[in-house]
Amino acid sequence: MSENDILQSLRNAALASIHEAKNSAQLDSIETQYLGRKGEITSQLRRIGSLPAEERKDFGQAVNDAKEAVDAAITARREALVSVEADAKFVDEAIDVTMPGRLWHTGRSHILVDTLQRIKEIFIGMGYEFVETPEIEDYKSNFEALNYPEEHPALDEQMSFYITDDTLLRTHTTAFQHQVMSNRKPPMRVATLGKCYRSDAVDATHSHTFHQVDCFTIDRGISMADLKGTIHQFAVEMFGREVNVRFRPDFFPFVEPGAEFSVTCIICGGDGCNVCKGSGFLELGGAGLIHPNILTAHGFDPEEYSGFAFGFGIERMPMLMYGIRDLRLFMENDMRFLRQL
Repeated sequence: MSENDILQSLRNAALASIHEAKNSAQLDSIETQYLGRKGEITSQLRRIGSLPAEERKDFGQAVNDAKEAVDAAITARREALVSVEADAKFVDEAIDVTMPGRLWHTGRSHILVDTLQRIKEIFIGMGYEFVETPEIEDYKSNFEALNYPEEHPALDEQMSFYITDDTLLRTHTTAFQHQVMSNRKPPMRVATLGKCYRSDAVDATHSHTFHQVDCFTIDRGISMADLKGTIHQFAVEMFGREVNVRFRPDFFPFVEPGAEFSVTCIICGGDGCNVCKGSGFLELGGAGLIHPNILTAHGFDPEEYSGFAFGFGIERMPMLMYGIRDLRLFMENDMRFLRQL
């Protein structure tokens, strides 16, 4: 068989294979087999040197013609297959809009996160600006600037987590007052919420880590009536219109006069039960008019300005609203508990 016959046979075999190719992968294989660096048609160029001089030019031209023919056939077949494959992919990936939707299993926010968000929404609606404050405070912000006397039991190291002699994990979010008052002038209506830390043994009602929200207002003419109205409005929006709020005198170093405020027991509706110890009310937190010593220390004339402040723990609210009896459930990641809420 002559060299030209061999070349023609290879050309015909390549064209036949191209015509029968079913996909792009097969075409790539055929292209490598015949036109690759070591392909069967490409290799024919190496035989030119063994031919008589008068036949070399014609044979070289014939090899190039065969390569061009095969390459053109591959290009044309690939374009046709691309269209066919695209149509097949469209059919495979088509969405039947008449089919029922899939049920996606998504996560949900933690009950504490929901409670924090609801509290924030209520106070923002009443005009409070929320600020971010550090969880590590200095002694002055946490105690001294809040009018704590040196003999106050809260200063006992057994109740606080000290990092250095002068810094500690904040024991209450009230510590933010000093930072805000030092950098602003009245009028101001500011709030914060976040974690607090105290050296308490962990049990069903106590934890070393808990959440609080604190708010304060300073302006001309602020009175206890403004404080009571603010807390009552919060209680109504948080617990419903049927709730009642009770104020009773209490002492806190940073307010004068001071009061603890309670709301109608959600468990018994105010009738009295073992949770509220028969009183019909559950304590939420402490409040009062900002102590004149604090106003004076921050450069505010107590004869011109007055203000109120209040704060309360967050965990107690969902515990009351959902009948949760153990504080530890909030942090233990028990799926049985999380699925219920």
